[in-house]
Amino acid sequence: MNDFISVVKERRSANKFIPGKEIFERELDEIFNLVKFSPSAFNLQHTHYVVVNDPDVKEDVYQAAFKQYKVQSASAAILVLGSMDAYKDVARINEGFLNLGVINKQEYNMTIESVTRFYEDRGEGFMRDEAIRNASLSAQLFMLAAKERGWDTCPMIGFDPVLMRQALHIPDRYVPVLLIGIGKEDTSKQRPRGYRKPVREFVSYNQF
Repeated sequence: MNDFISVVKERRSANKFIPGKEIFERELDEIFNLVKFSPSAFNLQHTHYVVVNDPDVKEDVYQAAFKQYKVQSASAAILVLGSMDAYKDVARINEGFLNLGVINKQEYNMTIESVTRFYEDRGEGFMRDEAIRNASLSAQLFMLAAKERGWDTCPMIGFDPVLMRQALHIPDRYVPVLLIGIGKEDTSKQRPRGYRKPVREFVSYNQF
């Protein structure tokens, strides 16, 4: 528990990274192997990550992110996407339960029907909200898992989604939710942590 508390308290948004620090795919895969356990509605796993570490592609991301230096100096820039069509994967995701006998064929069909109707009845706006909600949950776990392994991160919303789509060939049904820089923070001029509200300022019980 103490290790978890340390990770939570020590995670900060790194505004400046030390250039030239390489992060290997095996390290990222270890992080993503934890991230896959993040919660998602109906276990649909709406989130897709695009890891950019190729210098030429990273330059395009840098341009789409309004030339923020931390994108250039980060070991990788990671675009977090949410799928608006995640509900269409409900059959494949639940096949394991069917094959193992956890649910029967009737329950399997009912699950597919109910989840599909849940999304389609609520329309495009709801699908977009769900994409953002679920990708955000996943992204938070990614940043904590990265910190636990000694990597610093910075979530960013300062980017042009149209340019980002073009640079990374993002399909239309995916919503660009966050851009995360990952690397080793340059702490030479690190500012103190910003003000955090006391609990009673942001928590109410039973009513607002």
